[in-house]
This record gives sequence, structure tokens and C-alpha cells, in this order.
Amino acid sequence: MKTDHNTLDLFNAIVDKASIKQEVYRHTYDTFNNFKSVIKQLVREYQMADLQKKTQIPFEYKNRGEFEVELKFAGDILVFIMHTNIFEFPRKHEIMNMPYITEDSSRSYCGIINIYNFLGDSFKYKRINDLGYLIGRVFINKDHHYFIEGKREIGLLYQSFDTAIMTNEAARSIITSSIKYTLNFDLLTPPYEQVKLLTVQQIQTTLDNMKIITGKRLGFKFQADRDDEDLETVTQ
Repeated sequence: MKTDHNTLDLFNAIVDKASIKQEVYRHTYDTFNNFKSVIKQLVREYQMADLQKKTQIPFEYKNRGEFEVELKFAGDILVFIMHTNIFEFPRKHEIMNMPYITEDSSRSYCGIINIYNFLGDSFKYKRINDLGYLIGRVFINKDHHYFIEGKREIGLLYQSFDTAIMTNEAARSIITSSIKYTLNFDLLTPPYEQVKLLTVQQIQTTLDNMKIITGKRLGFKFQADRDDEDLETVTQ
């Protein structure tokens, strides 16, 4: 039985799009593994600096699985998570008007690596209701080009998408910038009204599982946060 022209076009379309997404996935996966290598190298450099013996301040790598890695330093944890799916930007998004994209629309397909900041005590004491914050996410396309959206030190304008290529140096810069931002992203006292009441069940629950939520910006809204939000260029 001979395949008709329309069906053959359909099959080719499936193969073409799937091939692009597979290529993007491979580049994203390679980038994520590079992130793991860079974090390990930073841990080795910290150990060589011999600071931990003097200060007892941890700087530790933990592999949480194929698509997740943890960096613990001082009282903070950064968790890097690679999404296993490939995304495209909305048609009306500004990035779709870039010459780099209009010349080849397949360049708009991207893999994503999310960067979350948690309190170290949230994991240590298993406070499952505590909050982590997305401080940045990295987009990688089939050309190994990338851009970042995020907060302060992490955020870059997407106009560099046509020239920024993911390298070992770029990965190191992203990770060290994430650390710098986290160091300046302090835990603030929650509003009095939010914590003035405590139920009997909560007080009888062990500290490890207390249902009182802790987060760095719980209930607060600062001008600095609003300014940072202006850097966020992509929504899903």
C-alpha cells in the first residue's frame, strides 16, 4: 500500500519537530551535566581554600537524581532542576520578533533548567510546608544558545539570545551569580499578624514537622522585589 502525499507530509512533520526537540533536549541535558561538573569543581575549590576547617561553614554538592542537583552553602540550598520537556514561547512574545528567531523559528524551542533557593533548615528539619523561591531559569535551544530570566545578579535580557552560547565559563557564571544573589536574599521576619495564632495541633507537632510556613519573603513585598520582577521576560 502506497502512502499518499498528505500522509507522507504528516509523517515528515512529526519527524522534523520531534528531531528538533530531541536535539534541544540533548543540549539541555549536556548543559545540566555541565552544571553538575561546575558545582563539583566549586566544592573542590572551596575545600582547597581550607575555609571549612576554620569556620565550619558547609559548601557541599548533593546529586538528587538524573535531573536534580543540590548545592548547600551556609544556611541556604540551591536546587537546580532540569525539566524533561521542551517548550516554545507564545507567538505574541517579544522574543519571537527577534531576527535570530524569525530567520529560523525552530530556534524558539528551548529546554529549561530551573534554579530554586531553599533554607537549609527546611530540609534538615523536614519542614515540608516551607517555601522555596525560583530565583532564575536558563533556556537552551538547538544551537546551544541560551538566555536567563531571573533576579538581580542572575537576570539577563533575552536580546543576547542570538550571541550567547552555553560554555563551561557561562555555566560557572550562572552558578556563581545564583550564589551571590542567594547570599543577599535574606530571611525576613514574617508579619506579626501572620504568626500571632497557633493551634493546639501545631504546638503538639514536633519541630521537624511544624506546619508554620517559613520563607525568605513570606508576606512581604518590597520595591526591590518589584524591580526584579521587571527582569522576568518569559511566562508560562
